[in-house]
Order: sequence, then structure tokens, then C-alpha cells
Amino acid sequence: MTDYAIGDIQGCYDELRTVLDTVSFSPSRDCLWVAGDLINRGPSSLDTLRFIEQLGESAKVVLGNHDLHFLAVAIGGHRLRKKDTLADILEAPDHQRLLAWLRQQHLCLHDQKRNLVMSHAGIPHIWSVAQAMALAGEVEAVIRGNDAESYFTHMYGNEPDCWSDELEGTDRWRVITNYLTRMRFVSDAGALELTSKEGVETAPEGYAPWFEFPRDDDVRVVFGHWAALDGNTGQDRFVGLDTGCVWGGALTLMNLDTGEKLRCDC
Repeated sequence: MTDYAIGDIQGCYDELRTVLDTVSFSPSRDCLWVAGDLINRGPSSLDTLRFIEQLGESAKVVLGNHDLHFLAVAIGGHRLRKKDTLADILEAPDHQRLLAWLRQQHLCLHDQKRNLVMSHAGIPHIWSVAQAMALAGEVEAVIRGNDAESYFTHMYGNEPDCWSDELEGTDRWRVITNYLTRMRFVSDAGALELTSKEGVETAPEGYAPWFEFPRDDDVRVVFGHWAALDGNTGQDRFVGLDTGCVWGGALTLMNLDTGEKLRCDC
């Protein structure tokens, strides 16, 4: 059995099947960890979602901002955006099953044996792994429960921009979501800067990439979300897997035990 992790697929179904075929991936034997943004912007969001859902227990999935955007359209009353490629899912006869499955997925996963954490955008230095898992669990429960409509209605926004234990309700849920699915640059105090999306050299004054701040642990963090990095963080313990497939880059698959990476050009 081999566990693989894959970066942002974003509806690039053909590339997904190509890279999995290259390693002879078998759901009866192997497991696929998906670092979020399964869907949107690419040409085959429906096929991608169906394929990963049908992997069953052979897939471990964290939600990305594009996955949450789909849920916000389906549940929170938001409209599709001009560049979205989600209409095929909303119009599919099995969309309710796919929607229910997506709501059951995680925002953060922790593999204690591997000393590994995976979330779509990473975890900020101001949170321990235990805290990140607990806060992710809070929002996961909301997404799965009766407050889901309220959550998705109020999910968007850049405020509050910094974590506080005193936060409650939609403000609390929003900032947790932003750390786990939208974070790139943060301040030493942990404040989020969510408007800058390019490489590390474009950090606004007073901010730096979240993975450049020291942590009190040695956990390995696997994440996606930041295509401009092309997977390069400068540190072995922080593993970026978003290599911009949907933008003409590559789709990256990594063996979680050996660290070996395989790229499929897009």
C-alpha cells in the first residue's frame, strides 16, 4: 500500500488520471490524499468530483477555497462567478449526493505516525497542531450541521484578519476558514494579508510567507493553494503541492513516505 498526496486538481480530470496511471494507482491498495481545490476553473469538475468520491475510503480529502465556494453557491445562495466551471455539477442528476459527500470532508488532517499535517493553505505558526485540528473540527461540524446555510452565507470576507480566542459565531468560523484555505502571507502576530497572491518576493511590508515563521514543533505540513510557489518553500518540512496545473503548469503527486514527486505537465 502506498499513500500519495496530490496538489490542486481544479477539475483537470485528464491530468489526474494520467498521473495516477503513471504510478499504477489502485484504490484497493493505495490511498490518495487530496490537498483541496478538487474542482473549479478546470474543464472537468464533475468528472473529477465523481472520481474522488468513488474512491471511498481510499481518498483522504481536505477542502480548499474553491470547494467551499461551490458549497457556498449550492447552500449559501451565492452566485456563480464568470470564471467558475461548476455548472455541470449543479446540473448533474447526482449533485445532491456529491454535495453531501463534499460536506463530510475535512479542513485539516493529522497523521500522527508520519508527524504530518495537511490542509489546503497550511497552518499558521500561532496555532499548535492540536489547536489547528480542534478549530478545523469546529468549522467541519458547522458545515455538516444545521448552521451550514448561515456559515456559507457569511463565509466571504477578510475580517477579522487575526485569530483571537474571544471570537464567536460567523466571525470565528470565517477567520478559521481563511487560515486553513486562503492563507499566504501573515505577520509575526499571525494577522492575515489576503490580497497578495504572487511569490514570496511580493510579501507586503510587515508580512512574510506563513511557513517562514518558526514553529514550536517539527511537524511536516503538506499544502496546496499557492501556485506561484511552484512547490518551492525552501524548507523540506513545508511541502507545497500546488504547481498550477489549471494555469498551464503541472499536477504534482507525491509519495508521502519517500517524498518522491511526480509531475504531469498540463
